[in-house]
Amino acid sequence: MLVTGEPPSAEEEAVAPEVEVEAAPKVIEPLSLLDVLRVSVVLEDIIDQLSILRYIMPVQYERKQSLNTKSNLEKISALSSTRKISTALSSKEKSTLPEVKQGGKNFIFKRPTRQTIMTTETMKKIQSDRQFFSDVIANTMKELYNSGTFTNLLEALSQERENKMHFYDIIAREETGRKQIKSLQKQLVDVKKERQAEVQVRLTSMKSKNTEYLYKSRYYDNQITNFACSWTLPTGIMLLCVIRPSFNVLSKQKLEEKLEFWMEKFDKDTEAKQNELNALKAAKASDLSHLQELAKMIREYEQVIIEDRIEKEKTRMKMEQDGLELKSIIKLQAWWRGTVVRREIGGFRLPRKEKDDSKDSKGKGKEKEKRRGKK
Repeated sequence: MLVTGEPPSAEEEAVAPEVEVEAAPKVIEPLSLLDVLRVSVVLEDIIDQLSILRYIMPVQYERKQSLNTKSNLEKISALSSTRKISTALSSKEKSTLPEVKQGGKNFIFKRPTRQTIMTTETMKKIQSDRQFFSDVIANTMKELYNSGTFTNLLEALSQERENKMHFYDIIAREETGRKQIKSLQKQLVDVKKERQAEVQVRLTSMKSKNTEYLYKSRYYDNQITNFACSWTLPTGIMLLCVIRPSFNVLSKQKLEEKLEFWMEKFDKDTEAKQNELNALKAAKASDLSHLQELAKMIREYEQVIIEDRIEKEKTRMKMEQDGLELKSIIKLQAWWRGTVVRREIGGFRLPRKEKDDSKDSKGKGKEKEKRRGKK
């Protein structure tokens, strides 16, 4: 059974957990005899309309798009009327059955103003929906005749509603996954840009600090040089060798520690975002495989239904041909028996009347004998 309609929007998806679907009652009181008769009349009318729709446009012989928009519109209106009647029966039960019947009849003769061209896939879907609905109505009629209830109809509607909601949930989850992937990709790009800008700022600040340290080192060198000039040469050389290496080593270690800290932080953030992106991709792949399995199963069901229809059509045509042959044989046999009796062929003779004493009767008997002799 194919699913029709539009998937729920984001607002409907947010409100969906709060809405509770009304469950069908487990125990239903049987309808009265009058209500059963009314419902049976409506259901028989629906089945007749569905059978007419089947012979108007069979799916197995459809190869091109339909050019007759009038017949397409009549099929759409008939299908919509049957769905409307089934929904009304499940929701309002016996109190609104006459209104549903009248509304369905009026809706059949209404034509939509917008004309559409229906493709082969659309016609196949319409025929599959028609067959499903016809089976449900037939089972409901059997249940009405047997027990006076219509639990089969309610169960079929609830099952179809659950399948539809499950399909919508899969689509919604896939759309949510795509949105999350896009948002995470965008966040990853933004984080990369922010980190790069931050690292660039840090490098710039480090360069400026390094330049400042360079100026300070030169200043200290000049001070040391001046101090060395004021002191003796050996003493100045000793002070210069002790102070300058320690100062350069300390400044270099501080810069290396800061640079290593920021690089490690950048790598960790990038790895975390990449793991989230991989998890979303795996979820998307699993949902896609599930959808492909559902599509394959639906195609197999459609193929089985089409083969069953073709077999039933062949059986029906064969039965009609056998019936026509039987009628023809019976007619031919009756004609031959009548001919044998009328012409008195073989051992068959017509019953003769007793001879009267009147002359007229004798004359008529002689004439008949002469005619028989001539024959």
